Amino acid sequence: MDSQDSLLLKAARLCPVDVRTGETGIGTTDVLEYLKHDEWEMALLLLEELGDAHPQPPEFWNLLADAARLMWLSGDVAWCEWRRAEARNGAIRAELCLASAENGCRTKPVAPGEGLRPMWNIGRLAPDGEPLLSIAFLWIEGRDPLAPGGCSPVRLLPMTFEHWRHLKPGDLIMMHEMRPPAGTARVVEIMQPVTADS
Repeated sequence: MDSQDSLLLKAARLCPVDVRTGETGIGTTDVLEYLKHDEWEMALLLLEELGDAHPQPPEFWNLLADAARLMWLSGDVAWCEWRRAEARNGAIRAELCLASAENGCRTKPVAPGEGLRPMWNIGRLAPDGEPLLSIAFLWIEGRDPLAPGGCSPVRLLPMTFEHWRHLKPGDLIMMHEMRPPAGTARVVEIMQPVTADS
């Protein structure tokens, strides 16, 4: 069985050598330096940042999830597994504003990583002209829960990405848990599936 050190090393080797993070300018050579000193958690964090700087294939995120599991970092395991699914299936980034508790059906906040799977009105219509709702898993970005009436950047993992391909940045979509709508989201980015050659 691989150690967290060898898993992280394999993930670092999947990153293009010239890729650097936007804010700090960290690259794979920095990750390798942390690995030399057995700084596995820092190496994991930097590799996650490199995965944001350049799209990485599902295998990369799988290696990070396995390394995080060996380090007992459950939050990182969940995040890396989410990112693996994004890389495999494609995803949508959006700014979600939940309806207030008085105007919507949701009365409790949504926590990051909660695993919510609401339905979305993304503009598709059934043969009778009624909205045809699509399902997408929801991940709240950041560390703070999203309370009713609040707004937050989110990531959506559609169950059927093909249904969402018509969307473009700026489009509005509606989140439904029941009636009335639970929130409105403005699309920020359409993230295509990632292959090893991307």
